[in-house]
Amino acid sequence: MTELLEITPALSLPATELRFRFARSGGPGGQNVNKTATQVELLFDVAHSPSLSDTQRDLLLRKLANRIDGDGVLHLVSHATRSQLENRADATARFVALVAAALKPARKRRPTAPTGASRERRIQAKKERGQIKARRRAAADD
Repeated sequence: MTELLEITPALSLPATELRFRFARSGGPGGQNVNKTATQVELLFDVAHSPSLSDTQRDLLLRKLANRIDGDGVLHLVSHATRSQLENRADATARFVALVAAALKPARKRRPTAPTGASRERRIQAKKERGQIKARRRAAADD
């Protein structure tokens, strides 16, 4: 049985759809970074994933376009720690959060009108500003 990553209540992805690539990483680790492949790149084929519905696929392709390459593959890189295992867990957690946020429906904007008090404050501020300018003119006529 394959492990399922729960993204949203409506979507769970099998972990087998995620591919990982490993490379040597810069950053902390001293000499260790020169000999171990701790950087993790997570790859997820958004365009061809059988687990996604067409609407979910379109939403992800549109909202995550800056992270998806020309072939429809989402790329996430993690090299925060010295451990490949921790970087892999970090990349997976970031992937789940990123996809969940992209699939969350946008709240509909409800237009609001300014309150009576805020309109009154605005008018009062305009009057005060006008008085300041009027006092300036009166001083210039002397």
